[in-house]
Amino acid sequence: MRRIARGTATWLVRCGLLLAVTATAGCGALRYYAHVVHGQAQLLAAREPIERAIADTRLDATVRERLRGALAARRFASDRLGLPRNRSYASYVQLDRPYVTWSVFAAPEFSVEPLTHCFPFAGCVAYLGYFDHDHAERAAAALQAQGYDTAVRGVAAYSTLGWFADPIVSSMLRGGQDELDRVIFHELAHQKLYVPGDTAFNESYASFVAEQGLREWRVTNGRPTGTRDASHEDGFTRLVLDLRERLRVLYASSRDAAAKRAGKAAEIDAFRRRYVELRDREWNGGHGYDAWVAAPINNASLVPFGLYDRWVGAFAILYAQGGGWDAFHARVRELARLDHDRRERRLAALEDAGAAHSR
Repeated sequence: MRRIARGTATWLVRCGLLLAVTATAGCGALRYYAHVVHGQAQLLAAREPIERAIADTRLDATVRERLRGALAARRFASDRLGLPRNRSYASYVQLDRPYVTWSVFAAPEFSVEPLTHCFPFAGCVAYLGYFDHDHAERAAAALQAQGYDTAVRGVAAYSTLGWFADPIVSSMLRGGQDELDRVIFHELAHQKLYVPGDTAFNESYASFVAEQGLREWRVTNGRPTGTRDASHEDGFTRLVLDLRERLRVLYASSRDAAAKRAGKAAEIDAFRRRYVELRDREWNGGHGYDAWVAAPINNASLVPFGLYDRWVGAFAILYAQGGGWDAFHARVRELARLDHDRRERRLAALEDAGAAHSR
């Protein structure tokens, strides 16, 4: 997902747990799969129809109102946006924890490339998801013992890519109604189309569908399009990506390990100074990213940045070609059939065409 942080990394609202289970795996993998299957089964068993949750006066009135709005948005997603018409996001689970899952990211000490994990159906992803925080922390500790940088992040929403009827979970209600509706559109887009192993393509497609879908949903309800100001978010992302590129150059140098460690620490300190300058000079002292910047920063914590909106501009060009949502999804499906390199060249060409048109 794009929304990287507002104090406590709300980009995680967009981040999904991609579940896939195989019987042919080593002992460690089997333990992981057993944990995931158990967590998924618990979640499915706790579902109740949204209509029943709305009628439950024991639930907070704001929660019930959000769910009522989500039910209408869910219908709009299928009726108008061409998204799957199934039972996903037609049920609700009140969690007993702050997040539905926790993701563990890892990267080598001297590389900004993430450790990836490959599964049937979902392909390769840059994290492992856990339904239990302690399990996630133990997994991160094991990876640290192997010399990896690690980061553990809470996840508010997830998707099984249509294998199960995914519920709305209480952690998805952290933001306002627009954010809940946006997440529903985003996750349903993953169910519409998903290319195993191509995170940037999948997330950019889903992010565009969510943003454009939300604009149209608001218009349908007689509300302003509500275009959000993403200037702080974009500026912060650029700052983090600049740090990642600086570290990439450092790690590719001929310096020895001690010099690279010192250089890594110096680059992270310089990033924090640049952040304070940007915040105080251009954001009127806005402190939305202070917690992320103050927390430990390493190669793993940089992994998610830039993944979720890399090709959004290209998808906007495809949508602008006309024909409505069905035509748009068909064009995206054609891209999905290409091999990775050809697909990226086509997306880059679309973005270049869009940039040239805007000049």
